[in-house]
Amino acid sequence: MMSDTDSTESERFWPSTSYEPRPWTHDSDAVASKRRRRLAAGPYQAAVPPFIADLSVELPADLVAASEDAGRELTRFDAEVGTLAAPFSSILLRTESASSSEVEHLTSSAKQVALAEIGDSTSVNAKLVVQNVAAMEAAVALADHLDPEAILTMHRALLERSDPDIVGRWRDDQVWIGGTGFSPHGAAFVPPHQDRVPELMADVMTFANRLDVPVMAQIAIAHAQFETIHPFPDGNGRTGRALVQGMLRAADVTRNVTVPMSAGLLGDTDHYFRALTAYRSGDVRPIVETMTEAAYAAVANGRTLEREITSIAERWDETVKVRSDSSVERLKQLLLRQPVITTSLVASALGLHFSTADASVQKLVDAGILVQSSAGRRNRHWQASEVLQALDEFGARARRRRGGS
Repeated sequence: MMSDTDSTESERFWPSTSYEPRPWTHDSDAVASKRRRRLAAGPYQAAVPPFIADLSVELPADLVAASEDAGRELTRFDAEVGTLAAPFSSILLRTESASSSEVEHLTSSAKQVALAEIGDSTSVNAKLVVQNVAAMEAAVALADHLDPEAILTMHRALLERSDPDIVGRWRDDQVWIGGTGFSPHGAAFVPPHQDRVPELMADVMTFANRLDVPVMAQIAIAHAQFETIHPFPDGNGRTGRALVQGMLRAADVTRNVTVPMSAGLLGDTDHYFRALTAYRSGDVRPIVETMTEAAYAAVANGRTLEREITSIAERWDETVKVRSDSSVERLKQLLLRQPVITTSLVASALGLHFSTADASVQKLVDAGILVQSSAGRRNRHWQASEVLQALDEFGARARRRRGGS
């Protein structure tokens, strides 16, 4: 990992976030001690981020070179896995969505996520990961039209099911990070007042569409600015990382897959959050370095996952030799992207008669590729345990602190 050494003053060309006093009136019905009420009295300091759409971006040469090397590595990885027969686009989309959620401490096993995808999980976090998949899909689909409305669409895809009252618009209340839930006084960071959000979001999306800024640095800066604005009551981190995927696709850094950048960030989330804090003080180097390192970590982890999934698929082919157009072969391919299934799901996904789907499932059960994962005979679930293990190991590698600790 690159060092946390402070950038020199000559490199701190970026304007820092300023602050302004805003009046605060606490909820008269809120229960709090007299001391807390006294501390919450009077105005608080809300951030005033600079407008960046037209700023000159004068990055040090070494920073540009390192970040653009990382971008080329992402493009190479995207080209490699995008041409493989296994459905890596779906696999990597799920892993990126799970990792982005985990940055926010929303953890879930691969099995629970797979169950949530077929509507059979009781895990709240797993359901949120599946909604994050929808947000990532929206980001990629809207890559050619990245504007404020696209951000609202990503956020709607993320939270429409779990928190529909806050989607479709920018926040209309003050939010803050850290401190207490009683007031923004004493918070670690207070984003801009809600009145400033619409204009700031229009500004950052204009910056995100510029063609005169080195791509990876542009993505890092736009992401940090988005997180500083914090335009929603919830879901800012996940939406901001979805924006990263949209910008990668818009710049043709990726064309085929969702590279698991968030998995790269998981190795040292403290470093990631410190980089966002440094950005607000006018220092862009840490967030560009963090995104650069995340890209390399994402590619390394993604390549390991690709080898494991390819090896699993090859073992299955050796174990069950069937025609390439057979229902059993098609089921094997389905299991790589959906490792928990029901017979009804197989019939629907592959366009098979139920009896044919059942026979295909049974053939893979007999071969030891599928095992029953639910009790009873009705609405039985079957799982490809090898794939689930590979996905869980991907997450475990992502969580290991980079640098060996």
